[in-house]
Amino acid sequence: MRYTRAGKHRKDTSRGDGFISFIAAISMVGIALSVALLITVLSVMNGFQKEVRDRMLSVLAHIEISGADGPIGDWKALAQDALRNPHVRSVAPYVSGKVLFTSGDRFTGAILRGVLPAEEPKVSDLGREMIAGKLDDLTPGRFGIVLGAELARGFGVHVGDKVTVAAPEGQVTPAGLIPRFRQFTVVGIFESGHYEYDSTLALANIDDTARLFRQDGYTGIRLKLDDMDRAPEVSRELARSLPGDLMIVDWTQQNRNWFSAVKTEKTMMFVILTLIIAVAAFNLVSSLVMTVTDKQADIAILRTLGAAPQSVMRIFIIQGAIIGLVGCIAGVILGLALAYNVGDIVAGIEQLFGVTLIPKDVYFISKLPSDVRFPDVTTIACVSIVLSLLATLYPSWRASRVQPAEALRYE
Repeated sequence: MRYTRAGKHRKDTSRGDGFISFIAAISMVGIALSVALLITVLSVMNGFQKEVRDRMLSVLAHIEISGADGPIGDWKALAQDALRNPHVRSVAPYVSGKVLFTSGDRFTGAILRGVLPAEEPKVSDLGREMIAGKLDDLTPGRFGIVLGAELARGFGVHVGDKVTVAAPEGQVTPAGLIPRFRQFTVVGIFESGHYEYDSTLALANIDDTARLFRQDGYTGIRLKLDDMDRAPEVSRELARSLPGDLMIVDWTQQNRNWFSAVKTEKTMMFVILTLIIAVAAFNLVSSLVMTVTDKQADIAILRTLGAAPQSVMRIFIIQGAIIGLVGCIAGVILGLALAYNVGDIVAGIEQLFGVTLIPKDVYFISKLPSDVRFPDVTTIACVSIVLSLLATLYPSWRASRVQPAEALRYE
Protein backbone atom coordinates (compact mmCIF):
# COMPACT_ATOMS: atom_id res chain seq x y z
CA MET A 1 0.00 0.00 0.00
CA ARG A 2 2.91 2.37 0.75
CA TYR A 3 4.40 1.64 -2.68
CA THR A 4 1.06 2.37 -4.30
CA ARG A 5 1.15 5.79 -2.63
CA ALA A 6 4.80 6.36 -3.50
CA GLY A 7 6.17 9.58 -2.10
CA LYS A 8 3.24 10.20 0.27
CA HIS A 9 4.80 8.53 3.30
CA ARG A 10 7.86 10.76 3.44
CA LYS A 11 8.69 14.37 2.77
CA ASP A 12 11.45 13.78 0.23
CA THR A 13 9.93 13.71 -3.23
CA SER A 14 13.06 14.76 -5.06
CA ARG A 15 13.49 11.31 -6.54
CA GLY A 16 10.31 11.57 -8.56
CA ASP A 17 8.03 9.64 -6.20
CA GLY A 18 5.23 12.09 -6.84
CA PHE A 19 5.48 11.50 -10.58
CA ILE A 20 5.44 7.73 -10.02
CA SER A 21 2.30 8.10 -7.91
CA PHE A 22 0.76 10.22 -10.67
CA ILE A 23 1.53 7.52 -13.28
CA ALA A 24 -0.07 4.88 -11.01
CA ALA A 25 -3.18 7.05 -10.69
CA ILE A 26 -3.31 7.51 -14.46
CA SER A 27 -3.10 3.72 -14.91
CA MET A 28 -5.93 3.25 -12.43
CA VAL A 29 -8.09 5.88 -14.14
CA GLY A 30 -7.29 4.39 -17.56
CA ILE A 31 -8.45 0.94 -16.47
CA ALA A 32 -11.60 2.40 -14.88
CA LEU A 33 -12.54 4.41 -17.98
CA SER A 34 -11.87 1.52 -20.37
CA VAL A 35 -13.96 -0.89 -18.28
CA ALA A 36 -16.79 1.67 -18.03
CA LEU A 37 -16.65 2.31 -21.78
CA LEU A 38 -16.78 -1.39 -22.62
CA ILE A 39 -19.74 -2.01 -20.28
CA THR A 40 -21.65 0.98 -21.68
CA VAL A 41 -21.04 0.18 -25.35
CA LEU A 42 -21.97 -3.51 -25.01
CA SER A 43 -25.09 -2.59 -23.01
CA VAL A 44 -26.21 -0.17 -25.75
CA MET A 45 -25.54 -2.83 -28.41
CA ASN A 46 -27.57 -5.32 -26.35
CA GLY A 47 -30.31 -2.72 -26.07
CA PHE A 48 -30.51 -2.19 -29.82
CA GLN A 49 -30.45 -5.97 -30.38
CA LYS A 50 -33.28 -6.46 -27.86
CA GLU A 51 -35.28 -3.61 -29.43
CA VAL A 52 -35.00 -5.08 -32.94
CA ARG A 53 -35.65 -8.61 -31.68
CA ASP A 54 -38.79 -7.54 -29.83
CA ARG A 55 -40.07 -5.75 -32.93
CA MET A 56 -39.39 -8.84 -35.02
CA LEU A 57 -41.27 -11.00 -32.53
CA SER A 58 -44.22 -8.61 -32.55
CA VAL A 59 -44.75 -9.87 -36.11
CA LEU A 60 -43.18 -13.32 -36.03
CA ALA A 61 -44.21 -16.27 -33.90
CA HIS A 62 -41.69 -18.05 -31.71
CA ILE A 63 -42.12 -21.26 -33.77
CA GLU A 64 -43.85 -22.00 -37.08
CA ILE A 65 -44.93 -25.52 -38.03
CA SER A 66 -45.93 -26.22 -41.64
CA GLY A 67 -46.43 -29.20 -43.87
CA ALA A 68 -43.32 -30.36 -45.71
CA ASP A 69 -45.23 -31.23 -48.91
CA GLY A 70 -48.26 -28.95 -48.71
CA PRO A 71 -50.98 -27.77 -46.37
CA ILE A 72 -51.50 -29.48 -43.03
CA GLY A 73 -54.66 -31.44 -42.33
CA ASP A 74 -56.60 -30.79 -39.15
CA TRP A 75 -54.85 -27.80 -37.57
CA LYS A 76 -56.73 -28.17 -34.30
CA ALA A 77 -55.45 -31.73 -33.82
CA LEU A 78 -51.91 -30.58 -34.57
CA ALA A 79 -52.38 -27.67 -32.16
CA GLN A 80 -53.49 -30.03 -29.40
CA ASP A 81 -50.40 -32.17 -29.95
CA ALA A 82 -48.17 -29.07 -29.79
CA LEU A 83 -49.87 -27.77 -26.63
CA ARG A 84 -48.84 -30.95 -24.81
CA ASN A 85 -45.37 -29.45 -24.65
CA PRO A 86 -45.24 -27.57 -21.32
CA HIS A 87 -43.49 -24.55 -22.86
CA VAL A 88 -46.13 -23.92 -25.56
CA ARG A 89 -48.62 -21.30 -24.38
CA SER A 90 -50.83 -20.66 -27.42
CA VAL A 91 -51.35 -21.68 -31.05
CA ALA A 92 -52.89 -20.01 -34.10
CA PRO A 93 -53.26 -21.25 -37.72
CA TYR A 94 -52.06 -19.35 -40.77
CA VAL A 95 -51.93 -19.39 -44.55
CA SER A 96 -48.99 -17.68 -46.19
CA GLY A 97 -47.69 -17.07 -49.68
CA LYS A 98 -45.96 -14.59 -51.96
CA VAL A 99 -48.16 -12.24 -53.97
CA LEU A 100 -47.92 -9.22 -56.24
CA PHE A 101 -49.67 -6.04 -55.08
CA THR A 102 -50.85 -3.50 -57.65
CA SER A 103 -52.56 -0.16 -57.26
CA GLY A 104 -52.75 2.24 -60.16
CA ASP A 105 -49.41 2.12 -61.95
CA ARG A 106 -47.53 0.85 -58.88
CA PHE A 107 -46.74 -2.76 -58.07
CA THR A 108 -44.53 -4.66 -55.65
CA GLY A 109 -44.00 -8.16 -54.31
CA ALA A 110 -44.98 -8.94 -50.73
CA ILE A 111 -46.04 -11.68 -48.33
CA LEU A 112 -49.75 -12.23 -47.73
CA ARG A 113 -50.50 -13.95 -44.45
CA GLY A 114 -53.97 -15.28 -43.76
CA VAL A 115 -54.93 -15.21 -40.07
CA LEU A 116 -57.87 -15.84 -37.79
CA PRO A 117 -58.52 -12.43 -36.14
CA ALA A 118 -59.62 -14.08 -32.91
CA GLU A 119 -56.52 -16.32 -32.68
CA GLU A 120 -53.72 -14.12 -34.07
CA PRO A 121 -53.33 -11.93 -30.93
CA LYS A 122 -52.41 -15.08 -29.02
CA VAL A 123 -49.15 -15.49 -30.97
CA SER A 124 -48.20 -11.94 -32.10
CA ASP A 125 -48.61 -8.31 -31.09
CA LEU A 126 -49.96 -7.07 -34.41
CA GLY A 127 -53.34 -6.33 -32.87
CA ARG A 128 -51.69 -3.75 -30.59
CA GLU A 129 -49.70 -2.19 -33.43
CA MET A 130 -52.65 -1.14 -35.58
CA ILE A 131 -52.49 2.57 -36.40
CA ALA A 132 -55.73 2.42 -38.40
CA GLY A 133 -58.58 -0.09 -38.27
CA LYS A 134 -58.40 -3.34 -36.31
CA LEU A 135 -57.80 -7.03 -36.96
CA ASP A 136 -61.43 -7.89 -36.20
CA ASP A 137 -62.36 -6.13 -39.47
CA LEU A 138 -60.90 -9.09 -41.39
CA THR A 139 -64.21 -10.89 -41.69
CA PRO A 140 -64.40 -13.90 -44.05
CA GLY A 141 -65.85 -13.35 -47.50
CA ARG A 142 -65.35 -9.57 -47.52
CA PHE A 143 -61.75 -9.76 -48.75
CA GLY A 144 -60.44 -7.11 -46.41
CA ILE A 145 -56.70 -6.61 -46.01
CA VAL A 146 -54.38 -5.03 -43.44
CA LEU A 147 -51.19 -3.51 -44.85
CA GLY A 148 -47.87 -2.65 -43.27
CA ALA A 149 -47.38 1.10 -42.84
CA GLU A 150 -44.52 1.35 -45.35
CA LEU A 151 -46.38 -0.81 -47.87
CA ALA A 152 -49.47 1.39 -47.59
CA ARG A 153 -47.34 4.53 -47.80
CA GLY A 154 -45.62 3.23 -50.93
CA PHE A 155 -48.98 2.72 -52.65
CA GLY A 156 -50.50 5.89 -51.22
CA VAL A 157 -53.57 4.01 -49.96
CA HIS A 158 -55.64 4.44 -46.81
CA VAL A 159 -58.42 2.56 -45.07
CA GLY A 160 -61.27 2.04 -47.54
CA ASP A 161 -59.10 2.07 -50.67
CA LYS A 162 -58.74 -0.89 -53.02
CA VAL A 163 -55.62 -2.87 -53.91
CA THR A 164 -55.31 -5.70 -56.39
CA VAL A 165 -53.53 -8.89 -55.31
CA ALA A 166 -52.15 -11.39 -57.83
CA ALA A 167 -51.30 -14.94 -56.77
CA PRO A 168 -48.23 -16.45 -58.46
CA GLU A 169 -49.97 -19.74 -59.22
CA GLY A 170 -52.17 -18.93 -62.20
CA GLN A 171 -55.00 -20.81 -63.83
CA VAL A 172 -54.64 -22.62 -67.14
CA THR A 173 -56.89 -21.35 -69.93
CA PRO A 174 -56.97 -21.88 -73.72
CA ALA A 175 -55.04 -18.61 -73.94
CA GLY A 176 -52.34 -19.95 -71.62
CA LEU A 177 -51.46 -19.48 -67.96
CA ILE A 178 -53.24 -16.46 -66.48
CA PRO A 179 -52.43 -15.20 -62.96
CA ARG A 180 -55.27 -15.09 -60.45
CA PHE A 181 -56.27 -11.58 -59.44
CA ARG A 182 -58.42 -10.51 -56.54
CA GLN A 183 -59.34 -7.04 -55.36
CA PHE A 184 -59.03 -6.44 -51.62
CA THR A 185 -60.28 -3.52 -49.54
CA VAL A 186 -57.85 -1.96 -47.09
CA VAL A 187 -59.45 -2.26 -43.63
CA GLY A 188 -56.41 -1.51 -41.47
CA ILE A 189 -52.74 -0.49 -41.31
CA PHE A 190 -50.16 -1.72 -38.79
CA GLU A 191 -46.75 -0.34 -37.89
CA SER A 192 -44.30 -2.64 -36.09
CA GLY A 193 -41.32 -0.28 -36.35
CA HIS A 194 -39.35 -2.88 -38.34
CA TYR A 195 -39.01 -1.73 -41.94
CA GLU A 196 -38.67 -5.23 -43.43
CA TYR A 197 -42.10 -6.29 -42.19
CA ASP A 198 -43.82 -2.92 -42.49
CA SER A 199 -42.90 -2.83 -46.19
CA THR A 200 -43.45 -6.46 -47.22
CA LEU A 201 -46.23 -7.95 -45.08
CA ALA A 202 -50.01 -7.83 -45.40
CA LEU A 203 -52.70 -9.67 -43.47
CA ALA A 204 -56.05 -11.02 -44.64
CA ASN A 205 -58.65 -13.40 -43.31
CA ILE A 206 -57.37 -16.96 -43.43
CA ASP A 207 -60.31 -18.25 -45.48
CA ASP A 208 -60.05 -15.44 -48.05
CA THR A 209 -56.31 -16.09 -48.38
CA ALA A 210 -56.86 -19.82 -48.85
CA ARG A 211 -59.41 -19.07 -51.58
CA LEU A 212 -56.94 -16.76 -53.35
CA PHE A 213 -54.26 -19.43 -53.29
CA ARG A 214 -56.83 -22.17 -54.04
CA GLN A 215 -55.46 -24.06 -51.11
CA ASP A 216 -57.28 -26.85 -49.33
CA GLY A 217 -56.33 -26.56 -45.68
CA TYR A 218 -53.98 -24.22 -43.91
CA THR A 219 -50.24 -23.71 -44.38
CA GLY A 220 -49.50 -24.45 -40.74
CA ILE A 221 -49.67 -23.23 -37.17
CA ARG A 222 -47.72 -20.60 -35.24
CA LEU A 223 -46.74 -21.08 -31.61
CA LYS A 224 -46.00 -18.75 -28.71
CA LEU A 225 -43.80 -20.03 -25.88
CA ASP A 226 -43.45 -19.09 -22.22
CA ASP A 227 -39.78 -18.31 -22.89
CA MET A 228 -38.69 -17.25 -26.38
CA ASP A 229 -35.06 -18.21 -25.64
CA ARG A 230 -36.20 -21.84 -25.43
CA ALA A 231 -37.41 -21.80 -29.04
CA PRO A 232 -34.54 -23.90 -30.52
CA GLU A 233 -34.87 -26.45 -27.71
CA VAL A 234 -38.68 -26.67 -27.98
CA SER A 235 -38.54 -26.96 -31.79
CA ARG A 236 -36.28 -30.00 -31.44
CA GLU A 237 -38.64 -31.54 -28.89
CA LEU A 238 -41.63 -30.96 -31.18
CA ALA A 239 -39.76 -32.51 -34.12
CA ARG A 240 -39.45 -35.71 -32.10
CA SER A 241 -42.99 -35.74 -30.68
CA LEU A 242 -45.26 -34.48 -33.49
CA PRO A 243 -46.54 -36.98 -36.06
CA GLY A 244 -46.35 -36.50 -39.81
CA ASP A 245 -43.89 -34.90 -42.21
CA LEU A 246 -43.55 -31.37 -40.86
CA MET A 247 -41.22 -28.40 -41.15
CA ILE A 248 -40.51 -26.74 -37.79
CA VAL A 249 -38.74 -23.37 -37.84
CA ASP A 250 -38.07 -21.16 -34.80
CA TRP A 251 -37.55 -17.40 -34.82
CA THR A 252 -33.76 -17.65 -34.56
CA GLN A 253 -33.64 -19.66 -37.80
CA GLN A 254 -35.91 -17.21 -39.63
CA ASN A 255 -33.44 -14.38 -38.94
CA ARG A 256 -30.22 -16.37 -38.77
CA ASN A 257 -28.18 -13.99 -40.95
CA TRP A 258 -29.16 -10.93 -38.94
CA PHE A 259 -28.44 -12.50 -35.57
CA SER A 260 -25.14 -13.94 -36.83
CA ALA A 261 -24.11 -10.49 -38.06
CA VAL A 262 -25.03 -8.88 -34.74
CA LYS A 263 -23.15 -11.58 -32.80
CA THR A 264 -20.05 -11.09 -34.96
CA GLU A 265 -20.28 -7.30 -34.59
CA LYS A 266 -20.60 -7.59 -30.81
CA THR A 267 -17.64 -9.97 -30.62
CA MET A 268 -15.44 -7.70 -32.70
CA MET A 269 -16.49 -4.67 -30.65
CA PHE A 270 -15.59 -6.54 -27.47
CA VAL A 271 -12.16 -7.42 -28.88
CA ILE A 272 -11.48 -3.86 -30.08
CA LEU A 273 -12.55 -2.23 -26.83
CA THR A 274 -10.59 -4.82 -24.80
CA LEU A 275 -7.48 -3.41 -26.49
CA ILE A 276 -8.24 -0.15 -24.66
CA ILE A 277 -7.96 -2.06 -21.37
CA ALA A 278 -4.69 -3.53 -22.67
CA VAL A 279 -3.37 0.00 -23.30
CA ALA A 280 -4.24 0.94 -19.72
CA ALA A 281 -2.46 -2.22 -18.55
CA PHE A 282 0.68 -1.13 -20.46
CA ASN A 283 0.54 2.13 -18.49
CA LEU A 284 0.59 -0.05 -15.40
CA VAL A 285 3.75 -1.76 -16.69
CA SER A 286 5.53 1.58 -17.07
CA SER A 287 4.36 2.68 -13.62
CA LEU A 288 5.70 -0.47 -11.95
CA VAL A 289 8.98 -0.35 -13.87
CA MET A 290 9.55 3.21 -12.66
CA THR A 291 8.63 2.16 -9.10
CA VAL A 292 11.10 -0.74 -9.22
CA THR A 293 13.84 1.56 -10.50
CA ASP A 294 13.09 4.11 -7.77
CA LYS A 295 12.96 1.52 -4.99
CA GLN A 296 16.13 -0.42 -5.83
CA ALA A 297 17.79 0.65 -2.57
CA ASP A 298 14.78 -0.44 -0.53
CA ILE A 299 14.68 -3.77 -2.38
CA ALA A 300 18.41 -4.28 -1.72
CA ILE A 301 17.96 -3.63 2.02
CA LEU A 302 15.08 -6.12 2.14
CA ARG A 303 17.24 -8.68 0.36
CA THR A 304 20.14 -8.16 2.84
CA LEU A 305 17.68 -8.66 5.69
CA GLY A 306 16.81 -12.07 4.22
CA ALA A 307 13.85 -11.43 1.92
CA ALA A 308 13.63 -14.03 -0.83
CA PRO A 309 13.31 -12.99 -4.49
CA GLN A 310 9.78 -14.46 -4.49
CA SER A 311 8.80 -12.18 -1.60
CA VAL A 312 10.08 -9.11 -3.44
CA MET A 313 8.28 -10.21 -6.58
CA ARG A 314 5.08 -10.70 -4.61
CA ILE A 315 5.21 -7.10 -3.32
CA PHE A 316 5.02 -5.62 -6.81
CA ILE A 317 2.47 -8.15 -8.03
CA ILE A 318 0.24 -7.11 -5.12
CA GLN A 319 0.87 -3.44 -5.89
CA GLY A 320 -0.18 -3.90 -9.54
CA ALA A 321 -3.13 -6.07 -8.49
CA ILE A 322 -4.36 -3.33 -6.13
CA ILE A 323 -4.18 -0.73 -8.90
CA GLY A 324 -5.96 -3.06 -11.36
CA LEU A 325 -8.61 -4.13 -8.83
CA VAL A 326 -9.44 -0.60 -7.71
CA GLY A 327 -9.56 0.56 -11.34
CA CYS A 328 -11.79 -2.40 -12.27
CA ILE A 329 -14.23 -1.80 -9.38
CA ALA A 330 -14.42 1.91 -10.15
CA GLY A 331 -14.93 1.12 -13.85
CA VAL A 332 -17.74 -1.36 -13.14
CA ILE A 333 -19.53 1.14 -10.89
CA LEU A 334 -19.13 3.94 -13.43
CA GLY A 335 -20.06 1.66 -16.35
CA LEU A 336 -23.26 0.43 -14.66
CA ALA A 337 -24.22 4.00 -13.78
CA LEU A 338 -23.73 5.08 -17.40
CA ALA A 339 -25.41 2.00 -18.89
CA TYR A 340 -28.53 2.37 -16.74
CA ASN A 341 -28.83 6.10 -17.45
CA VAL A 342 -27.42 6.42 -20.97
CA GLY A 343 -30.87 7.16 -22.41
CA ASP A 344 -31.42 10.08 -20.05
CA ILE A 345 -27.84 11.30 -20.60
CA VAL A 346 -28.28 11.34 -24.38
CA ALA A 347 -31.65 13.05 -24.02
CA GLY A 348 -30.04 15.69 -21.80
CA ILE A 349 -27.26 16.27 -24.35
CA GLU A 350 -29.86 16.63 -27.12
CA GLN A 351 -31.82 19.15 -25.08
CA LEU A 352 -28.72 21.07 -23.97
CA PHE A 353 -27.21 21.49 -27.43
CA GLY A 354 -30.42 21.44 -29.46
CA VAL A 355 -29.39 18.43 -31.58
CA THR A 356 -31.09 15.13 -32.42
CA LEU A 357 -28.76 12.16 -31.98
CA ILE A 358 -31.48 9.50 -32.30
CA PRO A 359 -34.01 10.60 -34.98
CA LYS A 360 -37.35 9.02 -34.14
CA ASP A 361 -38.45 8.91 -37.78
CA VAL A 362 -35.36 6.82 -38.63
CA TYR A 363 -34.98 4.49 -35.64
CA PHE A 364 -38.61 4.50 -34.41
CA ILE A 365 -37.30 5.01 -30.87
CA SER A 366 -37.15 8.20 -28.83
CA LYS A 367 -34.64 6.97 -26.23
CA LEU A 368 -31.29 5.22 -26.58
CA PRO A 369 -31.91 1.62 -25.47
CA SER A 370 -29.64 -0.15 -23.00
CA ASP A 371 -29.74 -3.73 -21.78
CA VAL A 372 -27.21 -4.51 -19.03
CA ARG A 373 -26.29 -8.19 -18.99
CA PHE A 374 -24.31 -9.21 -15.93
CA PRO A 375 -22.48 -12.09 -17.68
CA ASP A 376 -20.97 -9.40 -19.95
CA VAL A 377 -20.07 -7.26 -16.92
CA THR A 378 -18.44 -10.25 -15.21
CA THR A 379 -16.45 -11.11 -18.32
CA ILE A 380 -15.23 -7.52 -18.70
CA ALA A 381 -14.20 -7.33 -15.03
CA CYS A 382 -12.33 -10.65 -15.21
CA VAL A 383 -10.52 -9.62 -18.41
CA SER A 384 -9.39 -6.32 -16.87
CA ILE A 385 -8.11 -8.02 -13.70
CA VAL A 386 -6.27 -10.71 -15.69
CA LEU A 387 -4.63 -8.10 -17.95
CA SER A 388 -3.60 -6.10 -14.88
CA LEU A 389 -2.03 -9.17 -13.28
CA LEU A 390 -0.19 -10.00 -16.51
CA ALA A 391 1.13 -6.46 -16.62
CA THR A 392 2.77 -6.92 -13.21
CA LEU A 393 4.83 -9.98 -14.15
CA TYR A 394 7.76 -8.33 -15.94
CA PRO A 395 8.29 -5.42 -13.48
CA SER A 396 7.98 -7.83 -10.54
CA TRP A 397 10.48 -10.19 -12.11
CA ARG A 398 12.90 -7.28 -12.59
CA ALA A 399 12.47 -6.34 -8.93
CA SER A 400 13.31 -9.87 -7.83
CA ARG A 401 16.52 -9.77 -9.90
CA VAL A 402 17.95 -6.68 -8.17
CA GLN A 403 21.43 -7.41 -6.74
CA PRO A 404 21.89 -5.84 -3.28
CA ALA A 405 25.59 -5.07 -3.77
CA GLU A 406 24.99 -3.30 -7.08
CA ALA A 407 21.97 -1.36 -5.82
CA LEU A 408 23.72 -0.15 -2.60
CA ARG A 409 27.10 0.66 -4.15
CA TYR A 410 26.42 4.39 -4.45
CA GLU A 411 23.96 4.77 -1.56
